[in-house]
Amino acid sequence: MARGETLQTKVHYKGADEEFIVFVDDVADYKKWLNDSSIPLSHFVSTFSIFTTQRGVQGPLNSAPNSTLDNEFGTHVEDECIKIILKKGTAQEVEAPERLGFRNESQGARGGHY
Repeated sequence: MARGETLQTKVHYKGADEEFIVFVDDVADYKKWLNDSSIPLSHFVSTFSIFTTQRGVQGPLNSAPNSTLDNEFGTHVEDECIKIILKKGTAQEVEAPERLGFRNESQGARGGHY
């Protein structure tokens, strides 16, 4: 049973050799942060992970290795890299994949119908 389909915001940054993606939960707070960096990243960043892709925003994502971050940003400290991506990148809303599964797992694999 499919459910949970939502819009998801990705900030995409095209680097010299790789393209980087950071996920944002609260677009309003992200836009405020662009003008006021005193807003904590934890208020709007979905996960403190940086992903790479070679096929643009819609391509498959891989976790960015430290060496790739060092080459692009001069550091692999994720907070610093995320700030650069958020400032220089482009926000894009995309449909998040729907979740598959049962609504109540306590009912077992057959959904409670035995």
